[in-house]
Amino acid sequence: MTITHLVTHSGGFHADELLSSVILTRLFPEAELIRSRDKAWTSPGEYRIVYDVGGQFDAAAQIFDHHQRPNPLRSDGQPYSSFGLIWQHYGRDYLRAMSVPEHDIEAIHGSFDRGFVLPVDLLDNGAVDAAEAGPLFASLTLPVLLESLKPVFDDRSDGADDRAFMAALPVARAFVEAQIKRKAAKYRAEALVMAAIEAAGAGRVLELPMGMPFRAGVEKVGGDHLLFVIHPRGTDWALTTIRIGDDTFDNRADLPAAWAGLTDAALEVASGVKGAKFCHNGRFIAVAASRDAVLKMADIAVAEALAWAFEGIN
Repeated sequence: MTITHLVTHSGGFHADELLSSVILTRLFPEAELIRSRDKAWTSPGEYRIVYDVGGQFDAAAQIFDHHQRPNPLRSDGQPYSSFGLIWQHYGRDYLRAMSVPEHDIEAIHGSFDRGFVLPVDLLDNGAVDAAEAGPLFASLTLPVLLESLKPVFDDRSDGADDRAFMAALPVARAFVEAQIKRKAAKYRAEALVMAAIEAAGAGRVLELPMGMPFRAGVEKVGGDHLLFVIHPRGTDWALTTIRIGDDTFDNRADLPAAWAGLTDAALEVASGVKGAKFCHNGRFIAVAASRDAVLKMADIAVAEALAWAFEGIN
């Protein structure tokens, strides 16, 4: 198969498209990796594989998204992320590229799917929260993963341990330094969030100058009245929910159920907002083309959330 381009979305990344890229770049090392939301790239094409973007799942057309409605499900009803879809379609070829003997491919494909791919799929889709995911990720904790970089038992070559150690060192360094940078950034974000909360006053929507960690700042100043957050995201604007805790996907309020998994014209019809572009199936993020459009979507989401809360009280 001639593949010239591997296409996933631009902007912030998650584990599913990053891990999908690990598989695909091994199989198609000459292909150019494109990160874009331009429909000229994210639509199916003969010489490209599109994943985690595009609003379709069609393996024959080489497009592997999972955000649309209905979303692709495993035979047992559990949801796929793009990683699961890519592994289902290309995993066996990947194992062959890794020189796995043919007679072991099916067993290893299934084992890796259950123990590595499925937990990523479930967490990405919000099918489990961080607390529930603990047992699923028992074999995927950082210490276990770093130790998996040691030589395999039958690599008896001179210096194998030393070479593996030096190869593992930049991987470990990347995780440590990323954690430090994220913690430092969290404190910087708090100051911006607190200023935005003051500007929001009694409003239910918090407007931030960019995407950033905000829940700690919201809790620190007691912004219990806030339900949603908006911020620019490249040329678009995002509308996000506010989780009730670090270890859960439960939110103070979800986006309207009628929006789930819709894009573009379908979402404009469902929401009544010109410029509505995308709503995740999990109803925790939506995207609009402008600040005006995202504010209208936020107003609708707030009104629906308050109506539901009122019905619950009564």
